[in-house]
Amino acid sequence: MRLFTLVLVLAFLAQLFLPWWTIAPLCFGLAATLGSTGGRAFGAGFAGIGLGWLLMAAWLNAKSAGILSHRVAQLLPLGGNGWALVLVTAVLGGLVGGVAALAGCWARQAIAPRLGAVS
Repeated sequence: MRLFTLVLVLAFLAQLFLPWWTIAPLCFGLAATLGSTGGRAFGAGFAGIGLGWLLMAAWLNAKSAGILSHRVAQLLPLGGNGWALVLVTAVLGGLVGGVAALAGCWARQAIAPRLGAVS
């Protein structure tokens, strides 16, 4: 829960000033220091980034009355559905965050495996 909260809050703050891809090193670093297992790290990264992007995309879609998202959704095979684009955005962001967090957790486990673990 702590990793999820940190990913959500720090990614939101970082994306106010930095490009979108900063979520990857952020999730990597947080999961490398706080991630207990690969599955939990992936879940926290996916949920933290996915929820953050879902809320922001939904807010922007509602604020603009769906005009821009409708036009972008027409370019993709979404039938012009702006809310489908919001969901696709959240899933893609969640996958980037989840995979980066998983890589961070696995990198820490590869560099400093637990003492006494049976291989």
